Amino acid sequence: MSTSRTSSYKPALAWFAALGAAWVFAVVTLGAFTTSIHAGMVFPDWPLSNGSINPDGWLTEIDKFAEHSHRLFGMIMGFLAIGLVVWLQLREERGWLRKLGWTALVIVVVQGILGGKRVLLDSLAVPGFEMSLGQMLRIPHGILAQVYVCVLFAIAAGLSRPWIEGSPMNSGVSANIRRLAVISTLLVFVQLIVAAVMRHNNAGLAIPTFPLTPEGGLIPAAWDFRVAIHFAHRALAAVLTVALVWLAIALWRSPSAGRALKNVATLIVGLLVVQIFLGAMSVWTLRGPYYTTAHVIGGVSIFAVVFTVAWWSYREVIVRRETARARTPLAA
Repeated sequence: MSTSRTSSYKPALAWFAALGAAWVFAVVTLGAFTTSIHAGMVFPDWPLSNGSINPDGWLTEIDKFAEHSHRLFGMIMGFLAIGLVVWLQLREERGWLRKLGWTALVIVVVQGILGGKRVLLDSLAVPGFEMSLGQMLRIPHGILAQVYVCVLFAIAAGLSRPWIEGSPMNSGVSANIRRLAVISTLLVFVQLIVAAVMRHNNAGLAIPTFPLTPEGGLIPAAWDFRVAIHFAHRALAAVLTVALVWLAIALWRSPSAGRALKNVATLIVGLLVVQIFLGAMSVWTLRGPYYTTAHVIGGVSIFAVVFTVAWWSYREVIVRRETARARTPLAA
């Protein structure tokens, strides 16, 4: 019988995966800033920018810098994804990790296509809608970026030393925490979808005051689609606040959750407080681009952390399955 490869920690591969998980935040930040300053169409061509990889003015004009940097960082992200999938195929024995590597690569390719079509189809009108087809593609482009973050974090977690060696500091959680983590992850994902729809329908100021409406209440006096999607974002934020604090308290109180998970619980609450502040500042500054961009990154950060908690809560289940497969005759 062969030795289970779960026990084989590969530091270089693990750090490369961690680099990819960190790099995606730079790509998302530049994309969010580009949208915040309305620079998505500063270059009307793609994949080059004004026909060049080094277009005039991109180092001196903020709109050109934001969009072209986003394209360049996205290209580097593609190379990192290719390198990761090749490295996983050559050195990683766990099939589910190799599949996640391919998943990450497919998402990068699709993201590149969506980003390109967003530019090339910007002028194509869609009957019955205010947004063009290219503008509509901003929404799935933004949502898929969140999924990609989670895939990279799942790979990085699976390759980490604590996952492979089962550090007691990071060991198991109860079924109740597992359910709370999964529910919280799903709620954050739904919130990010609502946020993307709100953001790309220019509804960030549909309710221009916070925390109360201009009428001084919690419920808007007049409704349309933009007001409804903005209100849904606020209402979900309230639900998420309860869910995330509940998850954090459960982790703090759990005797089976290791010290690292308890520290993560503190991180979740900290990120939540900062995110609420950034959301308020986005309204109070009339969608100031720096606060708005930071609010987007805050949402992605919360999603990544809560997803990692949920993913980690299934570690023992995944490891047991790996061990069971390693003991079968086919694994020998």
